[in-house]
Amino acid sequence: MDVFKLRDKVIHDYAEYVRSFVRIREIRLQQFVDDSLTDQALWPQPLIQMNPSFEVGGWIDALVESQILHEKCKDIFRIKTEQNIQGSPMRLHKHQVDAIGEAQAGRNYVLTTGTGSGKSLSYIIPIVDHVLRKGRGKGIQAIVVYPMNALCNSQYGELEKFLRIGFGEGNEPVRFERYTGQETREKREEITRNPPDILLTNYVMLELLLTRPFEQALVNSARDLSFLVLDELHTYRGRQGADVALLVRRVREACHATRMLCVGTSATMASGGSYEEQRKEIASVASRLFGTDVKPESIIGETLKRESPELNFADASVLQGLKSDIAKTNVFPSAYASFIKSPMACWLEDCFGLTREEGINRLIRATPKRMRGDDGAATRLSALAGMSTDECEKAIERWLLAGCNCEPHPDTNRQPFAFRLHQFISRGDAVFASLEENDTRHLSISGQQFVPGSQKSKILLPLAFCRECGAEYYSVWKYTESSTGRVHFRTRDLNDRVDDPAEGEAGFLYRDPENLWPDDPDDVVERLPEDWLEEHRGRMRVRSNRRDDIPQPILIAPDGTVSADGLMFAFTHTPFRFCQHCGVSYRVRRGSSDYGQLATLASGGRSTATTILSLTSVRFLREEQSLQSYARKLLSFTDNRQDASLQAGHFNDFVEVSLLRSALYKAVAAAGSDGIAHDEL
Repeated sequence: MDVFKLRDKVIHDYAEYVRSFVRIREIRLQQFVDDSLTDQALWPQPLIQMNPSFEVGGWIDALVESQILHEKCKDIFRIKTEQNIQGSPMRLHKHQVDAIGEAQAGRNYVLTTGTGSGKSLSYIIPIVDHVLRKGRGKGIQAIVVYPMNALCNSQYGELEKFLRIGFGEGNEPVRFERYTGQETREKREEITRNPPDILLTNYVMLELLLTRPFEQALVNSARDLSFLVLDELHTYRGRQGADVALLVRRVREACHATRMLCVGTSATMASGGSYEEQRKEIASVASRLFGTDVKPESIIGETLKRESPELNFADASVLQGLKSDIAKTNVFPSAYASFIKSPMACWLEDCFGLTREEGINRLIRATPKRMRGDDGAATRLSALAGMSTDECEKAIERWLLAGCNCEPHPDTNRQPFAFRLHQFISRGDAVFASLEENDTRHLSISGQQFVPGSQKSKILLPLAFCRECGAEYYSVWKYTESSTGRVHFRTRDLNDRVDDPAEGEAGFLYRDPENLWPDDPDDVVERLPEDWLEEHRGRMRVRSNRRDDIPQPILIAPDGTVSADGLMFAFTHTPFRFCQHCGVSYRVRRGSSDYGQLATLASGGRSTATTILSLTSVRFLREEQSLQSYARKLLSFTDNRQDASLQAGHFNDFVEVSLLRSALYKAVAAAGSDGIAHDEL
């Protein structure tokens, strides 16, 4: 599958979705918004990051033969599937073997390795080995705590592969259960009656376990607990981190676990400084969290290795080989050994995969890079090879995809280059403009307060657009200083609709240079909606209940203050009652929302935006013939079940409504000029 095409399709559809909300009348303003979206202001270029290779640590079978692991581990920890229950031997990474050593030495440890590094095996293997040596069925010997149920469910599936496949349900060499609050009452009672060896839970349920009397038996079964694992340690920060730190201490006390081994895992916990300085910082944080000593030497990082040889691209022959690789369009090495020896593969690993830490020359992950820009990958390759940026960009995409389709490594069964495409997408905020003439005013979508370089003499205010004609309105607070009576205007979010004593009067500013709001009462009457008027003595006048809603002409300077030297604007208070350009009017109540009358770049809902992104991805995957049917899926992570349920329901409703509208359109179109009766439709 071409993930770059998927990204382009997703961004294209999302851009069309964002554009559909905003109709802009003023040409220069419309061009600015179009240019901003084209320049990917709301969806910057994706970051590309390659999954590195890890230094090997040893085979499970070899660790069993060396009596480091229990003999049953060689039957449990194998690469197994439902089709191949015997599986094949498993080879561990160095950091996984290091973790086993720390556990068997009785030292608390924290594993800080990246995504896809097999962190979970670094505590699962020591726990299973411990249970096998001590004997199963002797109460809860390990509790593993996850910050999200989704992670807990994922790990439960991994344990099933190791402990059930090949053994059968009920015959597991080590028993494990999930206790997250999602289980039925009957299941919870069963777990309490027959405690597992390993309990997977979250910190909220673990807290409840310690406090609910009817679950005291489960706590008692964890007496002299051997392992307490906190997965994704970096998520426990601030108040939540303090709560979890106290929870760890209560678990130690409630379980009388004086010898409890504390284990933590995290992708990242420290930034900046040398590797040794990071280890000291992580050890300090972990010690406070666990309430026990975690030594810097027990902070286990990842040990990376190169897959491709390290080439000198200053060598003319190597550089020529790189240029030849860039020029290739459809013929790439298919054998693993041949692929990783190619100059282009070496350059890709240098760029996206690995770099060396300053001072100690240690291999670390390269910072994710964009394709273009001053430090973009295509820009760097173009400067090195003396070829166009466009040509280099296409070559990078082709070779990254070729690395995913190359034959795997004979030992690890991994393709040379597994890479990730990180695409950040913003819902947008608003278009901001200064209080100046249309052809000279400063425009921005960055949410700044002042025009850059103006020494704060020119303010920027957010714009909202009439949904009927696209006329733009500044969303403002009108604030009057009590001591001086000085009036000035400042930024107001469109959702702030009620007057606030601290902020002022909520309202809008409008300016049409060719049709300024008049001072003459007769001219004002001509500009107001008909239902605002009444006949009095043969003449039309404004109804008494509408006089406070009439736009007020005000001269305003670029700094937002009322000034005789400023430009003429018309101020109206919220809610938005009528458009001063097209005349459309609304029956609204004080304090009601302006969403139906005015639009901004951020008018789209979060759920709808997520549905658009999801639907585009799913449709693309369904049409991708290179993928197996089971692989054509989209994974979404969210913080709680309520959000996930809401999004799933929104997605299903969106699809159903789209199908219904499509069917109605098809039926009407098929009927032609004769039309179709309602009952037939």
